[in-house]
Amino acid sequence: MEIDNGLALRIGLSLLAAVIAYILLVKSKNKSGERASNEPAVTVTARPGKDPAEEEFSDEPDEPVEDSDDEDPGAALEQLPRIKLDHEPVDGEEMCRRSQHFYDVMKKRRTVRTFSKRPVPREVVENIVRVGGTAPSGAHTEPWTYVVVSDPEIKAQIRDIVEREEEVNYDRRMGTTWVKDVTLLGTDHSKPYLDEAPYLIVAFEQTSGVRPDGKKKHHYYSRLSASISAGMLLAAVHYAGLVTVTSTPLNCYAALRDLLERPATEKAFLLLPIGYPSEDTTVPDLVRKPLEDIMVMT
Repeated sequence: MEIDNGLALRIGLSLLAAVIAYILLVKSKNKSGERASNEPAVTVTARPGKDPAEEEFSDEPDEPVEDSDDEDPGAALEQLPRIKLDHEPVDGEEMCRRSQHFYDVMKKRRTVRTFSKRPVPREVVENIVRVGGTAPSGAHTEPWTYVVVSDPEIKAQIRDIVEREEEVNYDRRMGTTWVKDVTLLGTDHSKPYLDEAPYLIVAFEQTSGVRPDGKKKHHYYSRLSASISAGMLLAAVHYAGLVTVTSTPLNCYAALRDLLERPATEKAFLLLPIGYPSEDTTVPDLVRKPLEDIMVMT
Protein backbone atom coordinates (compact mmCIF):
# COMPACT_ATOMS: atom_id res chain seq x y z
CA MET A 1 0.00 0.00 0.00
CA GLU A 2 1.40 3.39 -0.97
CA ILE A 3 1.29 6.37 1.41
CA ASP A 4 0.88 9.89 0.12
CA ASN A 5 4.08 11.91 0.64
CA GLY A 6 2.16 14.76 2.29
CA LEU A 7 0.51 12.39 4.74
CA ALA A 8 3.87 10.80 5.59
CA LEU A 9 5.36 14.21 6.28
CA ARG A 10 2.49 15.14 8.58
CA ILE A 11 2.84 11.86 10.49
CA GLY A 12 6.58 12.37 10.86
CA LEU A 13 6.17 15.91 12.18
CA SER A 14 3.53 14.75 14.65
CA LEU A 15 5.83 12.05 16.01
CA LEU A 16 8.72 14.53 16.30
CA ALA A 17 6.51 16.99 18.18
CA ALA A 18 5.41 14.25 20.56
CA VAL A 19 9.02 13.26 21.28
CA ILE A 20 10.05 16.88 21.95
CA ALA A 21 7.07 17.41 24.26
CA TYR A 22 7.99 14.28 26.23
CA ILE A 23 11.63 15.41 26.62
CA LEU A 24 10.53 18.84 27.87
CA LEU A 25 8.11 17.26 30.35
CA VAL A 26 10.86 15.03 31.79
CA LYS A 27 13.26 17.97 32.16
CA SER A 28 10.55 20.02 33.84
CA LYS A 29 9.93 17.30 36.41
CA ASN A 30 13.65 16.91 37.11
CA LYS A 31 13.99 20.62 37.79
CA SER A 32 10.81 21.04 39.82
CA GLY A 33 12.58 20.23 43.10
CA GLU A 34 15.56 22.45 42.41
CA ARG A 35 15.76 26.06 43.56
CA ALA A 36 17.03 28.60 41.08
CA SER A 37 19.84 30.83 42.29
CA ASN A 38 17.67 33.94 42.05
CA GLU A 39 14.73 32.51 43.95
CA PRO A 40 14.03 33.12 47.67
CA ALA A 41 14.75 30.54 50.33
CA VAL A 42 12.89 27.24 50.17
CA THR A 43 9.42 27.24 51.71
CA VAL A 44 9.21 24.27 54.03
CA THR A 45 6.32 22.84 55.99
CA ALA A 46 7.63 21.24 59.15
CA ARG A 47 6.90 17.66 60.03
CA PRO A 48 6.67 16.78 63.73
CA GLY A 49 10.21 16.75 65.08
CA LYS A 50 11.62 18.28 61.89
CA ASP A 51 13.06 21.80 61.91
CA PRO A 52 12.56 23.70 58.63
CA ALA A 53 15.86 25.47 59.26
CA GLU A 54 17.57 22.17 58.50
CA GLU A 55 16.76 22.84 54.84
CA GLU A 56 19.05 25.86 54.98
CA PHE A 57 21.71 24.61 57.38
CA SER A 58 23.64 21.39 57.48
CA ASP A 59 26.84 20.27 59.17
CA GLU A 60 27.76 18.47 55.96
CA PRO A 61 30.28 20.39 53.80
CA ASP A 62 29.00 21.87 50.55
CA GLU A 63 31.78 20.09 48.72
CA PRO A 64 34.43 17.47 49.55
CA VAL A 65 37.27 18.90 51.64
CA GLU A 66 40.52 18.34 49.81
CA ASP A 67 44.02 19.32 50.86
CA SER A 68 45.85 21.77 48.62
CA ASP A 69 48.65 20.27 46.59
CA ASP A 70 51.19 22.72 47.99
CA GLU A 71 50.64 22.22 51.71
CA ASP A 72 51.19 19.61 54.38
CA PRO A 73 47.87 19.09 56.26
CA GLY A 74 49.64 19.02 59.62
CA ALA A 75 52.33 21.61 58.98
CA ALA A 76 50.41 24.66 60.23
CA LEU A 77 49.80 23.28 63.74
CA GLU A 78 53.36 21.96 63.99
CA GLN A 79 54.74 25.43 63.29
CA LEU A 80 52.80 27.11 66.08
CA PRO A 81 54.97 28.01 69.08
CA ARG A 82 54.08 26.41 72.40
CA ILE A 83 53.50 28.45 75.56
CA LYS A 84 52.91 27.48 79.16
CA LEU A 85 49.24 27.11 80.10
CA ASP A 86 47.97 30.06 82.15
CA HIS A 87 45.96 28.14 84.72
CA GLU A 88 45.11 29.06 88.30
CA PRO A 89 44.75 25.91 90.40
CA VAL A 90 42.14 25.98 93.16
CA ASP A 91 41.39 23.51 95.90
CA GLY A 92 38.25 21.37 96.02
CA GLU A 93 36.38 23.61 98.43
CA GLU A 94 36.99 26.75 96.37
CA MET A 95 36.11 24.85 93.20
CA CYS A 96 32.76 23.85 94.67
CA ARG A 97 32.11 27.42 95.81
CA ARG A 98 32.86 28.84 92.35
CA SER A 99 30.79 26.27 90.50
CA GLN A 100 27.86 26.78 92.87
CA HIS A 101 28.07 30.55 92.53
CA PHE A 102 28.12 30.38 88.74
CA TYR A 103 25.13 28.05 88.74
CA ASP A 104 23.25 30.32 91.15
CA VAL A 105 23.80 33.22 88.75
CA MET A 106 22.98 31.31 85.57
CA LYS A 107 19.84 29.60 86.86
CA LYS A 108 18.20 33.03 86.91
CA ARG A 109 18.76 33.45 83.18
CA ARG A 110 15.48 33.80 81.31
CA THR A 111 14.42 34.58 77.76
CA VAL A 112 13.10 38.15 77.67
CA ARG A 113 11.13 39.82 74.88
CA THR A 114 10.43 43.24 76.41
CA PHE A 115 13.28 45.72 76.71
CA SER A 116 13.97 49.02 78.39
CA LYS A 117 15.32 51.99 76.42
CA ARG A 118 18.02 52.38 79.06
CA PRO A 119 21.38 52.66 77.27
CA VAL A 120 24.03 49.97 77.60
CA PRO A 121 27.72 50.93 77.62
CA ARG A 122 29.41 49.89 74.38
CA GLU A 123 32.34 48.48 76.36
CA VAL A 124 30.01 45.94 77.97
CA VAL A 125 28.82 44.72 74.57
CA GLU A 126 32.41 44.49 73.33
CA ASN A 127 33.40 42.39 76.34
CA ILE A 128 30.39 40.11 75.79
CA VAL A 129 31.46 39.49 72.19
CA ARG A 130 35.04 38.93 73.36
CA VAL A 131 33.76 36.11 75.57
CA GLY A 132 32.10 34.51 72.53
CA GLY A 133 35.43 34.78 70.77
CA THR A 134 37.13 32.58 73.39
CA ALA A 135 35.13 29.52 72.30
CA PRO A 136 36.86 26.44 70.89
CA SER A 137 36.51 25.75 67.16
CA GLY A 138 37.42 23.11 64.61
CA ALA A 139 41.14 23.50 63.75
CA HIS A 140 41.00 26.91 65.47
CA THR A 141 39.23 28.44 62.45
CA GLU A 142 36.98 30.63 64.65
CA PRO A 143 34.10 30.54 62.12
CA TRP A 144 31.88 33.26 63.57
CA THR A 145 31.10 36.92 62.97
CA TYR A 146 29.00 39.05 65.31
CA VAL A 147 27.44 42.11 63.69
CA VAL A 148 26.38 44.52 66.44
CA VAL A 149 23.60 46.82 65.25
CA SER A 150 22.73 50.01 67.13
CA ASP A 151 21.44 52.12 64.23
CA PRO A 152 17.63 52.43 64.68
CA GLU A 153 16.98 52.42 60.93
CA ILE A 154 18.93 49.23 60.33
CA LYS A 155 17.27 47.54 63.31
CA ALA A 156 13.87 48.53 61.87
CA GLN A 157 14.82 47.04 58.50
CA ILE A 158 15.90 43.79 60.16
CA ARG A 159 12.60 43.65 62.05
CA ASP A 160 10.66 44.19 58.82
CA ILE A 161 12.57 41.41 57.03
CA VAL A 162 12.08 38.97 59.89
CA GLU A 163 8.41 39.71 60.56
CA ARG A 164 7.43 39.37 56.91
CA GLU A 165 9.03 35.92 56.76
CA GLU A 166 7.77 34.92 60.20
CA GLU A 167 4.19 35.63 59.19
CA VAL A 168 4.60 33.13 56.35
CA ASN A 169 6.40 30.71 58.68
CA TYR A 170 3.52 30.71 61.17
CA ASP A 171 0.88 30.47 58.44
CA ARG A 172 2.39 27.77 56.24
CA ARG A 173 5.87 26.52 57.07
CA MET A 174 6.00 25.63 60.73
CA GLY A 175 3.06 23.28 61.02
CA THR A 176 0.30 23.23 63.63
CA THR A 177 2.30 21.36 66.30
CA TRP A 178 5.18 23.82 66.26
CA VAL A 179 2.86 26.85 66.27
CA LYS A 180 0.92 25.40 69.20
CA ASP A 181 4.11 24.75 71.20
CA VAL A 182 5.46 28.31 70.82
CA THR A 183 2.04 29.89 71.34
CA LEU A 184 2.03 28.43 74.86
CA LEU A 185 5.08 30.60 75.55
CA GLY A 186 3.33 33.73 74.29
CA THR A 187 5.26 34.22 71.04
CA ASP A 188 4.07 34.83 67.49
CA HIS A 189 5.31 36.35 64.23
CA SER A 190 5.58 39.84 65.75
CA LYS A 191 9.14 40.68 66.91
CA PRO A 192 9.08 44.21 68.40
CA TYR A 193 12.14 43.47 70.52
CA LEU A 194 14.34 43.45 67.42
CA ASP A 195 14.32 47.24 67.23
CA GLU A 196 13.41 48.08 70.84
CA ALA A 197 16.59 46.77 72.49
CA PRO A 198 19.58 49.16 72.45
CA TYR A 199 21.71 46.61 70.58
CA LEU A 200 20.90 43.78 68.22
CA ILE A 201 23.63 41.20 67.70
CA VAL A 202 23.34 39.20 64.48
CA ALA A 203 25.41 36.01 64.73
CA PHE A 204 26.86 34.68 61.47
CA GLU A 205 28.40 31.30 60.79
CA GLN A 206 31.41 31.45 58.47
CA THR A 207 31.18 28.39 56.23
CA SER A 208 34.68 29.09 54.88
CA GLY A 209 37.38 31.75 54.98
CA VAL A 210 40.31 33.10 53.01
CA ARG A 211 43.94 32.20 53.62
CA PRO A 212 46.72 34.83 53.51
CA ASP A 213 47.59 33.61 50.01
CA GLY A 214 44.03 34.27 48.84
CA LYS A 215 43.02 30.63 48.61
CA LYS A 216 39.92 29.17 50.25
CA LYS A 217 40.30 28.31 53.93
CA HIS A 218 38.24 25.34 55.04
CA HIS A 219 36.20 25.76 58.21
CA TYR A 220 35.57 22.46 59.96
CA TYR A 221 32.46 21.95 62.11
CA SER A 222 31.56 25.58 61.49
CA ARG A 223 27.95 25.25 62.71
CA LEU A 224 28.94 23.44 65.90
CA SER A 225 31.78 25.88 66.58
CA ALA A 226 29.62 28.97 65.99
CA SER A 227 26.89 27.55 68.23
CA ILE A 228 29.33 26.93 71.09
CA SER A 229 30.56 30.51 70.72
CA ALA A 230 27.00 31.85 70.81
CA GLY A 231 26.29 29.82 73.94
CA MET A 232 29.26 31.35 75.72
CA LEU A 233 28.13 34.79 74.57
CA LEU A 234 24.67 34.13 76.05
CA ALA A 235 26.23 33.30 79.40
CA ALA A 236 28.25 36.52 79.24
CA VAL A 237 25.11 38.56 78.52
CA HIS A 238 23.41 37.24 81.65
CA TYR A 239 26.54 37.47 83.81
CA ALA A 240 26.87 41.15 82.84
CA GLY A 241 23.36 41.83 84.14
CA LEU A 242 21.60 42.10 80.78
CA VAL A 243 18.91 40.03 79.06
CA THR A 244 18.27 38.68 75.58
CA VAL A 245 16.14 36.32 73.51
CA THR A 246 17.48 33.79 71.01
CA SER A 247 15.59 34.53 67.80
CA THR A 248 16.21 32.35 64.74
CA PRO A 249 15.90 34.17 61.38
CA LEU A 250 14.19 31.34 59.49
CA ASN A 251 14.24 31.94 55.71
CA CYS A 252 15.85 35.39 56.19
CA TYR A 253 19.46 34.38 55.76
CA ALA A 254 20.16 35.90 52.34
CA ALA A 255 18.25 39.13 53.04
CA LEU A 256 20.10 39.74 56.32
CA ARG A 257 23.43 38.96 54.71
CA ASP A 258 22.77 41.48 51.95
CA LEU A 259 21.49 44.17 54.32
CA LEU A 260 24.51 43.87 56.60
CA GLU A 261 26.93 43.51 53.66
CA ARG A 262 28.36 40.17 54.70
CA PRO A 263 30.06 37.82 52.21
CA ALA A 264 28.32 34.85 50.60
CA THR A 265 30.31 32.50 52.84
CA GLU A 266 28.47 33.73 55.95
CA LYS A 267 25.00 32.64 57.14
CA ALA A 268 23.01 34.46 59.82
CA PHE A 269 21.78 31.87 62.32
CA LEU A 270 20.85 33.83 65.43
CA LEU A 271 19.47 37.25 66.39
CA LEU A 272 20.22 38.46 69.92
CA PRO A 273 18.68 41.74 71.12
CA ILE A 274 20.70 42.95 74.10
CA GLY A 275 19.60 45.29 76.88
CA TYR A 276 17.88 45.72 80.24
CA PRO A 277 14.41 44.25 80.78
CA SER A 278 11.49 46.68 80.87
CA GLU A 279 10.01 47.36 84.32
CA ASP A 280 6.83 45.41 83.52
CA THR A 281 8.62 42.34 82.10
CA THR A 282 7.06 38.99 82.90
CA VAL A 283 8.22 35.49 81.90
CA PRO A 284 6.47 32.11 81.71
CA ASP A 285 6.48 30.10 84.94
CA LEU A 286 8.73 27.35 83.61
CA VAL A 287 10.30 24.43 85.45
CA ARG A 288 13.66 23.17 84.22
CA LYS A 289 14.56 19.50 84.13
CA PRO A 290 16.23 18.23 87.31
CA LEU A 291 19.84 17.09 87.22
CA GLU A 292 18.92 13.40 87.12
CA ASP A 293 17.06 13.98 83.85
CA ILE A 294 19.97 15.67 82.06
CA MET A 295 23.06 13.90 83.46
CA VAL A 296 24.01 10.25 83.22
CA MET A 297 26.95 8.99 85.30
CA THR A 298 28.75 5.85 84.17
